[in-house]
Amino acid sequence: MTEVAAVDERHPAERVTGMVDHVLELAATWPNWDGAPITVAVEGEAPRTYTPHKAIRRVADHLLDHLAEVEARLAGRETEPDAWHASAVTTPADLAVFTADDLDEAGSRLRRLALIWELRLRSLTDQQLDEPAGEAWTLRQVAVHVAESAFYADAVGAAEERSEVDAFPTG
Repeated sequence: MTEVAAVDERHPAERVTGMVDHVLELAATWPNWDGAPITVAVEGEAPRTYTPHKAIRRVADHLLDHLAEVEARLAGRETEPDAWHASAVTTPADLAVFTADDLDEAGSRLRRLALIWELRLRSLTDQQLDEPAGEAWTLRQVAVHVAESAFYADAVGAAEERSEVDAFPTG
């Protein structure tokens, strides 16, 4: 990890749960998504494509990947690095229509992951959150980095509200 996540006075649990709330607010508009993938320029890398499904997948993956890192570090175990680089990959499933059922599933999954993060982070002392671990970020910095996962949903943005007649088909 190169760029250090910027911490502030908020508890890192608030940043993670706030990020999930923000993502789900945007996702609530995605059943109106027009189906056009969004291309985002990434400095020093090839442009990336985002869709509602990909945004939810990346947020959930990021929450899970770094939760595994936190748990491994607290247990004194080696972490399992993510070797897939899934942000650069857009799967056929990512291009599917985003329905109200998908929103319901995303809400359930992301809220449960946020709850696990909140419980874990609030169980740690400031000393544990800020303890250096060699070249790795502190656990507080990891949590702040996870909260930056809002990027994926922000890349998609809020879908334009449309009438029932011209809404993107869900069937």
